[in-house]
Amino acid sequence: MSDDLILSVIVGSRAYGLDTDASDTDRRGVFVAPTPAFWRLDKPPAHRDGPLPEQFSWEVERFCALALEANPTVLECLWSPLVEVVTPFGERLRAMRAAFLSARAAQTFCGYADAQFRRLDPAAPKWKQAMHMIRLLKSGLHLVRHGEPALDAGADRDRLLAVKRGEVPWAEVTAWRARLAAEYEAAAGVLPEAPDRAAVEEFLIDVRRAHL
Repeated sequence: MSDDLILSVIVGSRAYGLDTDASDTDRRGVFVAPTPAFWRLDKPPAHRDGPLPEQFSWEVERFCALALEANPTVLECLWSPLVEVVTPFGERLRAMRAAFLSARAAQTFCGYADAQFRRLDPAAPKWKQAMHMIRLLKSGLHLVRHGEPALDAGADRDRLLAVKRGEVPWAEVTAWRARLAAEYEAAAGVLPEAPDRAAVEEFLIDVRRAHL
């Protein structure tokens, strides 16, 4: 692991309770570039791959910007139960995760799932992608209703794995998707209209001061 990481978590099937013996270990993290590096014309990278396989990390400012936009992938990092690296700033980031939330999440989670759905060919679906589309809709719906995403597949684990194996007819998958999308429309949302940008900005200023 890189020594500039303030947070590194496992996401994907292992965090969702959908892993099998063949599953990869997907890691997502947050790193902090030295503050003086931003004074140059050439800025530090906003994200990077590696060094481990299936590892991707965002620079803290980029991570916060995406979280404020209710990016599903980024938000779920803050709720992953599988934390491998966490510094005091990483702990603070996870502790303030509710500050990133807003009613916009209903649109982004549905939007990401719809984009996955449009990429699926009904004649030859990529079943793993179909499984994750349904899981993402369920996670977002829980977020809208309860104020936090539901990463673990829970009682739907076996059925979702059956989707991944191609054992669920395509018509049933699309009907499941439609039901979940309809539930978003009827859900009594608990999320605030806007995130707490002031709290996020205060956190970023403290990070930059600490890394001068």
